[in-house]
Amino acid sequence: MASHLVELLMRFPARISFFLLCCGLAGGCSEGVGRKVEATVLSMHGSVVFGIDEQADFRPIAPERRLPDGSSVRTLDGAWVNLALLPGALLQLSNNSEIKIEELRISKNGNETGDAMRSRTAQIRLNRGKITILFSGGKSVSRFAINAGETTITADSDCLFCVQIDQATTRLTCVRGKVYASHSAQPAVAIGAGYFQRWPSARLETVAATEDATAQIDVVDSLEIGDQLGELESRSQNRRPF
Repeated sequence: MASHLVELLMRFPARISFFLLCCGLAGGCSEGVGRKVEATVLSMHGSVVFGIDEQADFRPIAPERRLPDGSSVRTLDGAWVNLALLPGALLQLSNNSEIKIEELRISKNGNETGDAMRSRTAQIRLNRGKITILFSGGKSVSRFAINAGETTITADSDCLFCVQIDQATTRLTCVRGKVYASHSAQPAVAIGAGYFQRWPSARLETVAATEDATAQIDVVDSLEIGDQLGELESRSQNRRPF
């Protein structure tokens, strides 16, 4: 069989090469090209540091710094930082807070641009403090997951929300769209715009933000931060390497 294959390659090299090329192109178009990407620092204020892969030495961060998987970002007292994780996935890390970037990945149709994005995946861990997320679902299959203590939060469509964690509780306030959250062994709940949830809690149903003073502050602050993140994304779209 091997000798027969060699004979075919010698007799019809051009046709076989063309056939193999077509197969490669077809496979690339059907599966998409997946790759890891890095988060980008859009803007910051005050002392912000980062470390990679559990390294003990945290170093000062600078605007436009790229942050790969495994990076931990920490803001000190009075500081904050705005990050672009993926196209349409942005966050602000508030003061005295820390996140770890666990996975950032996109899949595209070859090297095409524009609407060629097939999927986006982002997973981060909120170790302490507060983050505000602006997420655009877009046309591609998207998944954004946040681990905050024993609570897992996911988003797959347009939304604006904030998450805060301390030693005792985790709190989520949704401002636009809808997000999903599950705590410990409890079933996941959908939290819509204008509602919040706190864990641990004996109440499984969400609560209107109008019934809680802190939730009302969350809504006002998130709207302001969401506008900032949207403006920063518009400015940086042509410079990002996605």
